[in-house]
Amino acid sequence: MARLMEHMAIMMVWMKLQTTTIAISGLSCIPTNMPNANIGGEDEDGKWLSLMKHGYYNSLPPVSKAYGTLCLLTTAAYHLGLLNPFYIALHFPLVFSHFQVWRLITNFFFLGKFSINFGIRLLMIARYGVQLENGPFDKRTADFLWMMIFGAFSLLVLSAIQWFSSPFLGIPMVFMLLYVWSREFPNAQVNIYGLVTLKAFYLPWAMLALDVLFGASPLPDLMGIIAGHLYYFLTVLHPLAGGRNILKTPMWLHRLVARWATGRQQAYTYSSPGARPTSAAPSSGAGFRGRSYRLNQ
Repeated sequence: MARLMEHMAIMMVWMKLQTTTIAISGLSCIPTNMPNANIGGEDEDGKWLSLMKHGYYNSLPPVSKAYGTLCLLTTAAYHLGLLNPFYIALHFPLVFSHFQVWRLITNFFFLGKFSINFGIRLLMIARYGVQLENGPFDKRTADFLWMMIFGAFSLLVLSAIQWFSSPFLGIPMVFMLLYVWSREFPNAQVNIYGLVTLKAFYLPWAMLALDVLFGASPLPDLMGIIAGHLYYFLTVLHPLAGGRNILKTPMWLHRLVARWATGRQQAYTYSSPGARPTSAAPSSGAGFRGRSYRLNQ
């Protein structure tokens, strides 16, 4: 218990220090030209206290908040001796022969033991996931959840390939969020320890290179890139090239989110019983904020 409390204390200090800086495998990433990006300054402590006063956790968007919370609780349960990771790991023979289907979902919630790397992955959810859900996916909670579902399905398919086989797919899922974020905000400037500045578009590849440099396996990062690019291609690049969006969010998910009164949704109307939904009022463009630059890529 004392060791767990020590880990928690270290993580709290780390998360405070890294509110505006994310370090991954020795990498410090500071987006310097993004809207609402907090990059520090003389009023940094005032902003932090204001967030705490008004409930920072409660202000988080629902999907990112739920996923990050589940990841934190899963690791906490492991350290308290309440959970054996074996029982939530992805193991296809047990899924199909013993019908332990929960493994198809629970494996996404384990990011490893309490450590600096765990804190970094959690911060990636809090930064990149939240910025996606509050930015390009603003008022599109169902669409963001559908992206997560599609990403999970893609990663499960990849994990069925022996070369990509992995018992836990939490890190690839987080990396998929990073990749989609880098495509949504490709021109955001990312500062690496004040030494190198690069566009966010190249950040996933820089992370991948650093993992290789520091001796970590690049496969989880690569899986996340593949899943993220597949989603981005089907929903953005292919339609921009004149193709059809074959990955539209199903209506049952829109209804489910609306029934739970979760997140902020656009109002939809139906022209006929089987028709796709259309916005009841002209959109302000928040749902596709920042996507016009893709035509120049």
